[in-house]
Amino acid sequence: MTDVGKVIENLKQGFKPEAAQGMDEVFQFDIKDGGEYFIEIKDGECNVGTGEHDDPSVTLIMDQETLKGVLSGSVNGMTAFMTGKIKAQGNMMLATKLNSLFAI
Repeated sequence: MTDVGKVIENLKQGFKPEAAQGMDEVFQFDIKDGGEYFIEIKDGECNVGTGEHDDPSVTLIMDQETLKGVLSGSVNGMTAFMTGKIKAQGNMMLATKLNSLFAI
């Protein structure tokens, strides 16, 4: 498993099912220098997969450094988005909910 794979898998450990009740969403991560991963959230469950999901709710495009920074809290996700370090396609408002769904 790559570094990015471990980072995404670690997200699952901090998943907060109570924050995801009634959700049916897919976060796609397109890591320019680290591959593609997705997190499916449905009815309080969280599943992590590799590759490209058929129907992501939101796709977040960034490099490994930015992903690790956002997940460690050393990089503000909104700032990274505003400065072009993160690009989003699809439901951009959903991307802002990552912090409430996972203990980051």
